[in-house]
Amino acid sequence: MNKEELIMMSFRELFNKMAWLNKFKMEDSLKCFKSSEVHYIEHIGRNLDSNVTKLAESFYMTRGAISKMTKKLEKKGLIESYQKPDNRKEIYFRLTAQGQEIYKLHEKLHKEFQERDKVVFEHVTEEEIDSMLDFVKKYNNHLDTEINKLGIDIKSE
Repeated sequence: MNKEELIMMSFRELFNKMAWLNKFKMEDSLKCFKSSEVHYIEHIGRNLDSNVTKLAESFYMTRGAISKMTKKLEKKGLIESYQKPDNRKEIYFRLTAQGQEIYKLHEKLHKEFQERDKVVFEHVTEEEIDSMLDFVKKYNNHLDTEINKLGIDIKSE
């Protein structure tokens, strides 16, 4: 196995372990909600003026799939749609009070997980962190280029 394969395998293993370890507490605390619902709530809670297009771009999904989920979340009373007075064409989403509660609980759990894993980062130098961030940025840019080469515009799907 070459180093590139080892890196990719290690990233997958790391991600899978984190997901598995976090899953039990997440499911126990947010048992009435699906993971995808919580991720939409998280995104809408973190990003002012979220709309179907912005959500589609963030989740790499079609606008149709996003519309389906936002309708479901509206029906559950977790988000609400609104329009700006100066832009009656665009529909935006924000969290309701119940959606805010889910968002805050999810954020609290993430902070707990960060605290649990802090011990690892205490032994990593600033240069190592910068190097890892640089690598992730380069890889992300590469993947963006590959997505663009496909000629698929997620906004129009």
